Amino acid sequence: MNKNELKNKILRLKKEKNAVILGHYYQIEDIQELSDYVGDSLALAEKALNVDCDIIVFCGVHFMAETAKILNPSKKVLLPDMEASCSLAESCKGADFAKFKAQHPDHMVISYVNCSAEIKAMSDLICTSGNAEKLVKALPNDQKIIFAPDKNLGGYINSVTGRDMLLWNGVCMVHDAMQAEEILKLKLQYPAAKVVAHPECNAALLKVADFVGSTKAMLRYIQKTDCKKFIVATEAGILYEMRQNNPEKEFITVSNNESCSCSECSYMKLNTLEKLYSCLKNETPEILMDNDMIERAKKPIIRMLDISKELGII
Repeated sequence: MNKNELKNKILRLKKEKNAVILGHYYQIEDIQELSDYVGDSLALAEKALNVDCDIIVFCGVHFMAETAKILNPSKKVLLPDMEASCSLAESCKGADFAKFKAQHPDHMVISYVNCSAEIKAMSDLICTSGNAEKLVKALPNDQKIIFAPDKNLGGYINSVTGRDMLLWNGVCMVHDAMQAEEILKLKLQYPAAKVVAHPECNAALLKVADFVGSTKAMLRYIQKTDCKKFIVATEAGILYEMRQNNPEKEFITVSNNESCSCSECSYMKLNTLEKLYSCLKNETPEILMDNDMIERAKKPIIRMLDISKELGII
């Protein structure tokens, strides 16, 4: 069947099965078009908590679908491709982190949402790139903190808050591979362009950025800024939303280097229209978790949502 037929069948199945499709900004354009809600980690976590449906199809990566299941244990949560993992989540294994945590019993654990349910269950508070700075600032200055799993995001939060959080040594292979030298070369080509970067990028790159923020924050910045050209240092899937909201503006991605495809997450791109159709039709692959893990992982997520509401950031 052609693409339009496939899309129509997906929409029909979604209605028949009372399903909702949640799509991350890094998904392919066709999936973003079909999603009921498109957003970053924080927005989708909130939507997952409030959706009125029988089935949630999470078009993102595994830890995101896990989060949706944690917040909706009675609903069926599907992921189009169960192999859609995350290099950052994979960098922090449960057994290793448990040992690390045990070595610092006087530290509170803040974990970035880009981690497994097992890590969430060992955490006191979950954060996203959009709320991490405000959540950390809301804690007492003398509170000792372990921040996991992203050392780049944790290092950035340390730099803007003056904290000295103990950082787990994990990175996102897409964001960490982007280099400041590439940005500076692009700046020479496009001197009038503003550089927007995600805080999962390395510290050297963040220093040459005009704006550092979550995907949602970058979208807001671009909309309110008069500049017509932007160099974008994050996963290329966000360009779809940027162009939809700002058709008169130009967006330049960090070019690929010899060692990696810097601007795209291969895990995010595993989800396709064909897999989304099959997922809805067969109601599989399904995210399954035991109740004990769900309850333990849910507490720090709910704490994040509650504090975020108190601070007025969702």
